[in-house]
Amino acid sequence: MLVPFEIIDKKIQELEINSLETASIRELLRLVDDIEKETGLQFVRMEMGVPGLPPENIGVNAQIDALNNGVASLYPNIRGIEELKYETSRFIKNFLDIDIIPEYCIPTAGSMQAGIACFMTVNRMYKEREGTLFIDPGFPVQKAQCKLLGQNFRSFDIYDYRAEKLRGKLEEMLGDGKVSSILYSNPNNPSWVCFTDEELKIIGEAANKYGVTVIEDLAYFAMDFRDDYGKPGVPPYQPTVAKYADRYVLCISSSKIFSYAGERIGVVAVSDKLWNTKAPDLLRFHSSDLFGHAFVFGTVYALSSGTSHSAQHALAAMFKAASDGCLDFVENTKQYGEISKKMKEIFLKNGFKIVYDKDIDRPVADGFYFTVTYGDMTSGELLKKLISHGICAMSLDITGSKKYGLRACSAQVKQEQLNVLDERLMDFNKKYYTK
Repeated sequence: MLVPFEIIDKKIQELEINSLETASIRELLRLVDDIEKETGLQFVRMEMGVPGLPPENIGVNAQIDALNNGVASLYPNIRGIEELKYETSRFIKNFLDIDIIPEYCIPTAGSMQAGIACFMTVNRMYKEREGTLFIDPGFPVQKAQCKLLGQNFRSFDIYDYRAEKLRGKLEEMLGDGKVSSILYSNPNNPSWVCFTDEELKIIGEAANKYGVTVIEDLAYFAMDFRDDYGKPGVPPYQPTVAKYADRYVLCISSSKIFSYAGERIGVVAVSDKLWNTKAPDLLRFHSSDLFGHAFVFGTVYALSSGTSHSAQHALAAMFKAASDGCLDFVENTKQYGEISKKMKEIFLKNGFKIVYDKDIDRPVADGFYFTVTYGDMTSGELLKKLISHGICAMSLDITGSKKYGLRACSAQVKQEQLNVLDERLMDFNKKYYTK
């Protein structure tokens, strides 16, 4: 044990953290920062999904050029700069094989703003409906956004409902006609589960049947490295519900695929049918009942009046380079899969198990995240004991998972830390191993 439980308990009390099971990522970040400061121990940090690669130079240079050209003094068009709208549409065609016209592509301050903008608009289209169905496990802040807006939501853990079982579960959850939207991430945060094309078809068909909008969070675009989705205009393409659903919003972030998290820039792409839907109940909150108009000139305008002007130029340049075949962003991010594979091997040999281990009949991919459990320890027990051994991850309890365990992020773990991780987990296993 490297950190006495007394120090951990003291810091938890000082920071007014209710429990480690329900501690947010930012609370864990602060907790370990404080423990490191007091003890001088460097932790193996796996709690926060921060890119571990340098930002793409193409974006950085384009942003510098834009700033030098004076865009910092100019408000960007609320709809987004024309270059970004055009390149977003082109990127989606090249890597998803989906046609969305540039007008329906809107920049946001990352997928976080995209999510709350969707909840504020989609979930207010029909007053008799309640809110969002989350296919869990998922990013906990998205549920917090719904709570902040006073919106109800439903959820279920995908673990027991893969393939055709998903159809029956969606019928059960959507059958009363109260759900406005479905949200999931693909690849999934935190489990790294990836929906198959068959499952996306099931989701799309269910959404069409019940008039539900699908919000597809593509924060980890093309990062299922079992298939190469990185060649523009060439199959295979990143799987998407857009091939099957009539009404959908695609949320594409620059944070992970281009390591551009610090500039808070992403885009949403809205289907033609959803953009042009008229919902009179929107007039309760907006000046127009047309979804596209309400989303842009109502919600996005009120939230932030657009997003960083110079960062839009950066994202446009990175999308263009990817579509032109000059930037292989998938090859660049494969490093996450390589280190994740090594980390999993270390956990497994030291008595841990992978919680979400399969995509139906395929081993789950090696990528940005993976999930671990140990014996019959609860998530909170396991987290506290790992912290005492100089390792931090995030509890699955806050993700909607029905399983005990932790989410581990590979991005901040450097090659030279793998031996340290192995040594600390070996000590952990010796201390807590039981037959």
